[in-house]
Amino acid sequence: MIEVKWVGRGGYGVVTVSDILAKAAVVEGKHSQHIPMFGPERAGAPVYAFTRISEEPIELHSGVYSPDIVIIIDPKMSTEDTVIRNTGLKRDGTLLLNTKSIPSDIVEIAQENNYTLYYVDAYTIAMDIFKRPFYNTPMLGALVKATGIVKLESIFKVIETRFKGKVVEMNIEAIKRAYEEVRKHE
Repeated sequence: MIEVKWVGRGGYGVVTVSDILAKAAVVEGKHSQHIPMFGPERAGAPVYAFTRISEEPIELHSGVYSPDIVIIIDPKMSTEDTVIRNTGLKRDGTLLLNTKSIPSDIVEIAQENNYTLYYVDAYTIAMDIFKRPFYNTPMLGALVKATGIVKLESIFKVIETRFKGKVVEMNIEAIKRAYEEVRKHE
């Protein structure tokens, strides 16, 4: 089983992207869970969502406390060491950040914990395509390239059922662009 934690802010699509990933896993015949975690948040407040994916039925029905993968979709949160330290990401996990470059203190945290570290400038992708800070689907494209957790085609199938018209085209474009632009920090 793979456990994923999405970290962001209200209004950036954290809950939506976790749901899309879970449904893409189902398209591939896998078992999945999508677990949103938020209260009466307002736009801009921290929001978390979790996705579990497994080849076997998932009997666990609780929060995710030690995820295998953490994706921080908010650009400011992606460069805050306290946010990174408090994700619960397990040792040897995968960390994906929305940033143009990774600050040295974040690199140190990754090295201390043997994280595989990826980054993509989802901010620029979102602003170029959506003209708004919708970082979620670009980060999903980067996740697929970095981990192979599901296939791009499965994501596109879910996007085509979830959205309509031009929104489908924009999301697919954002996913493809982030898929191409994501980088592994060496």
